[in-house]
This record gives sequence, structure tokens and C-alpha cells, in this order.
Amino acid sequence: MQIRNDDLLLIIDVQNDFCPGGALAVADGDAVVPIINRLAERFDHVVLTQDWHPSRHSSFATAHPGFAPFETITMPYGQQTLWPDHCVQGTPGAAFHPQLATERAELVIRKGFRPDIDSYSAFYENDRHTPTGLAGYLRERGLRRVFLAGLATDFCVHYSAVDARRLGFDTVVIEAGCRAIDLAGSLDAARAAMAEAGVQRVNDLATI
Repeated sequence: MQIRNDDLLLIIDVQNDFCPGGALAVADGDAVVPIINRLAERFDHVVLTQDWHPSRHSSFATAHPGFAPFETITMPYGQQTLWPDHCVQGTPGAAFHPQLATERAELVIRKGFRPDIDSYSAFYENDRHTPTGLAGYLRERGLRRVFLAGLATDFCVHYSAVDARRLGFDTVVIEAGCRAIDLAGSLDAARAAMAEAGVQRVNDLATI
């Protein structure tokens, strides 16, 4: 697969809290960093996303007395998994992994900063209606194909990939550059949803 000048590498949430030792660590999450750094060298266009929650965000279990992390509640916009407090604005946990090469990024999309709604996708809040503005940015730049890598495969990568396809972008998930939480079968469900949406999955760098 030839990388073109209208391709984008979309790097999802490679932040300290999602890496080993973080508040919501993804197993082996830091292993994506050197892979993503090598990938970024091959793309003319790179965008980063950054989870950026206020304290006591509505997706945190601590904001709901009597509930524990990874339980599910119903919010006005639908079902919401409750998470440990993570990626709180301005904290070390919200910072990008220190070895992640960020200098070539043309844009950083911060998400999850609205107190009452979570945001997995780089394109929409979890209400599926409130846009981040990324789609318009890509269209105005003439970017047509989105490659995704980052954390976690079954949540923010998955939602971003499905939305990219729904918005009309050719979409490829580079699985070697991703790691999953796999909460109660969420990885298999995410892969099925991505396949149904027409997202292409490639295993490693050699396949692109």
C-alpha cells in the first residue's frame, strides 16, 4: 500500500495514563511508541488526539457514589462505562508519553473536556452528534485517507475509525501500532464493528 500525500496518520491518545503505570493502563501500551514514531516518519500529515478531562468528569466512577470503575451506567446520550480518574487536564497522566515523537504533528485534537459527556472518537463526542471539527479540517486540507494507531484499539481507535468511514474517508487501522483494553469482549466487538463499517485492518508496517 503506497502512502500518498493526501494520507493522514491519526495517532490516538498515546498518553501516560494509558501506558504501564498510568491510571488507566492498557497492557503493553507503551510498546506502540517506537512503532508509531517510525510510522510518523512515512507520512506527510500527522494529527494527535489527547484525552483531556476536567476533574470529576462524568465518565469517572468517583463522580458516581456507589459505582466502581468499569461498571456501566445510563447517561442522557446512552450507555457509559465508568473509568478510573484519568487524563485530568494539566496532570502528568494527561501528557503524551515522553518518548512519543510529537514535533511533526500539524494538529492536536483534545477531547473529553466537556464535563457531562465522554468522548472516544476523534471526530464526535459520545452523543454521536457534537463534532470535534476534525472532519472539516481534513476536508479543507484535501486529506482523503486516514490511518490510525494508538490506544486503545477497542475504544478510542475503534470509534475514531468507524466515524472516519461514516464521514466518507478511506480508513486503515494499523494493528501493530495499537493495543486494546479488551473489557468483556470489547476487542472482538470493536473488530466486528470496524469490519461492518468498511474499515481496513493491516497487521504491521510491512503490509503498508
